[in-house]
Amino acid sequence: MSESLSYESNELIQRLPKHLKQFIKPQNYSDYTPINQAVWRYVMRRLVKHLSKVAHSSYLEGLKKTGVSIEEIPSMYGMNRILKDIGWAAVAVDGFIPPNAFMEFQAYKVLVIASDIRQLENIEYTPAPDIIHESAGHAPIIANPDYAEYLRRLGDIGSKAILSKHDMEMYEAVRRLSILKEAEGTPQATIDQAEADVIALQNRDVELSEMAKIRNLQWWTVEYGLIGDLENPQLYGAGLLSSIGESMSCLKPEVKKIPYSIEAAFQEFDVTEPQPQLYVTPDFSYLMQVLEEFSNTLSLRKGGSKGMKRLIESDLVGSIELSTGLQVSGKFTRAIMNEDNEVIFFKTEGPTALAYRDKELIGHGINYHSHGFSSPLGKLKNINLAIEDMGPVDLKAYNFYDGKWLSFEFESGVKVEGLNVTGIRNIQGKLMLIQLAECTVTYRDEILFKPEFGIYDMVVGKEIVSAFAGPADSDSFPNLYGESQTLTIKPDTSQELTTLENHYAFVRQLRESGSSDDDEIRSRFSDLKSNRPHEWLLFLELLEAAQNSELKAVLLDHLRNIKNQRAELESLIEDGLKLLEDGLS
Repeated sequence: MSESLSYESNELIQRLPKHLKQFIKPQNYSDYTPINQAVWRYVMRRLVKHLSKVAHSSYLEGLKKTGVSIEEIPSMYGMNRILKDIGWAAVAVDGFIPPNAFMEFQAYKVLVIASDIRQLENIEYTPAPDIIHESAGHAPIIANPDYAEYLRRLGDIGSKAILSKHDMEMYEAVRRLSILKEAEGTPQATIDQAEADVIALQNRDVELSEMAKIRNLQWWTVEYGLIGDLENPQLYGAGLLSSIGESMSCLKPEVKKIPYSIEAAFQEFDVTEPQPQLYVTPDFSYLMQVLEEFSNTLSLRKGGSKGMKRLIESDLVGSIELSTGLQVSGKFTRAIMNEDNEVIFFKTEGPTALAYRDKELIGHGINYHSHGFSSPLGKLKNINLAIEDMGPVDLKAYNFYDGKWLSFEFESGVKVEGLNVTGIRNIQGKLMLIQLAECTVTYRDEILFKPEFGIYDMVVGKEIVSAFAGPADSDSFPNLYGESQTLTIKPDTSQELTTLENHYAFVRQLRESGSSDDDEIRSRFSDLKSNRPHEWLLFLELLEAAQNSELKAVLLDHLRNIKNQRAELESLIEDGLKLLEDGLS
């Protein structure tokens, strides 16, 4: 591992672009408390017992293949040693990350794992991405080759889906809600307000962006997907596999089951509530079929003025590809259209890069084009051939060669004058960029470029064949994503919490050593009964560790009292007791 890195790296992680590496955080395994470990163990034991009956067969096999243990929180280093055998890797991040970044990690076959773990109070479900959801939900299923390829392809397509400003507002609101819900001591009024903000955004009547549709597909497959027969489906979505509550309730008749199709892209969801309907795919290969059908609707494949409009509205770095193969990446701010709604001129502001076949053109990165870029598009007036289709004889006839003064007009009415300095051709020999000195570009009465602005780089292209989010060359914008304004809240330590953690650590040590100490258990129970009478999970662990039948009876009686007093804990305690009865300790 490089000394400059604060996390374990490997070949898959090393090839990530710089703008993704900024999200990777150290796991800091020593920060997991004995309470965290107890929460992991309880959830995993309960889930695996239930999921062995209702999950897709790939799940239990995948638990073994991906190095996810039932007994303790997995280390990223240990998972990566095993994941590399199936061609994947995992990295730790700090909660939710931007949608395109999340998708791009998937495209590189890297699982993004939020390394925090849910609080005991949210043991059944949390809206926050946590290590239970990510490693125990997502990781095992990728051991299935068909599903793994779907996940990679979804990431590849999703990372290029164009966002809207509403998507980013939604991302920040959900991130804030998840952080506040998992932060110990957050006032309920603050959580309620954050939840209301999310609901208000969800209910806003806005046109679904490409990213919103991809997000819906991700939600109804990767997160909440069912597979197999419509009448008797199995679970494969990570949200179901990692939720004690929904893994049990989702198969009930009141949750509507719908055959999976492209219509799922238009079905919104509420992150604050259990899902009222779920989609069932017949098999994993069918997911790819629907994704391919959906991909054909995206600007990535359709380009044109709609793609340009979406890029401008996103106010984020995006790219267009022209008919010559030249790609322009930057923040698009303007497009002039003709009467046929075709883009005849475009403009970016701020750092811009030019590329060909996803590789930045030498000398045309964000440092050279630091103040933006603009160019006309289309065919020339009164000339049948487009510039890109002209051969050497045609180019010479119209003065399109170095050192000649050019003066021409596009069919759109855009006029260009200047000294032809040089040009760049694609691998087919077609001209795709012309550099002009002393250049003036006009449209009607507007001056679009003046000689004093410097050298004018004019792209050559009849039309926009593709438009997508992010840069064409992933290394062109090392600071592509800004830091979220919503920072995670680390838990405070107190003497009371430290004492409680010591109790959990004591039980864990007994279990791992295979020893027993009923006198100490009796002493600790007496203390806890007075000071933490509803610490149900710790009492379950003490009951598991106790050997004396009389002591076991006392602990069992106390747990039943808690269950009777706290209805919200009834199923948790009952299932915990059932685990002990079944000998899964």
